[in-house]
Amino acid sequence: MHTGEKPYQCSQCDKAFSQKSDLTKHKRTHTGEKPYKCSQCDKAFSLNSLLKLHQRIHTGEKPYQCSQCDKAFSHKSDLIKHKKTHTGEKPYQCSHCDTAFSGKHVLIKHQKIHTGEEPHQCSQCSKAFSSKCLLITHQRIHTGEKPYQCSQCDKAFSNNSNLKRHQITHTGEKLRNHMNTANVIRLSYTRTVSPIPDGKSNKMEN
Repeated sequence: MHTGEKPYQCSQCDKAFSQKSDLTKHKRTHTGEKPYKCSQCDKAFSLNSLLKLHQRIHTGEKPYQCSQCDKAFSHKSDLIKHKKTHTGEKPYQCSHCDTAFSGKHVLIKHQKIHTGEEPHQCSQCSKAFSSKCLLITHQRIHTGEKPYQCSQCDKAFSNNSNLKRHQITHTGEKLRNHMNTANVIRLSYTRTVSPIPDGKSNKMEN
């Protein structure tokens, strides 16, 4: 039976545990000890369970499947966040404006617009950004990296928005070609069929 007794007391805080192994794990939060090292990168963790979760980045394992679409995730917390895109739930309200978000991390990023906080500094120039993703996009100016490749031509871009803007040129070209083809068909039909006074059509003789 579980008595609820917690005889293993942490000497550095007021936490107590029912098992000695749990106390040992907890103590690492104070010491910073991370004995579980990833064999594929330089990351290390205080718990074996955290290491196993991390290793899914390398293995590509995504055991948490969304029941409403084909998306899958390596962490349960990511699945929970994703599900809110289907329900429309936005529990995280900005205190500065009426915008709400499905995830807390998105709200935190948004709030930097109001505070003006720009903690992500470019190492090659004086620019700073509110989010890491904006910094990464900016750094491509220095590196020349263009990971967004157009599938219809050999052009590539440093960010997705520029790629989408470019792709419209292909869409517009297809539309113009379609309209030109339609005009040719219409003109050909007009030349082939001529109206007569009684409302009937008369085909031109060859």
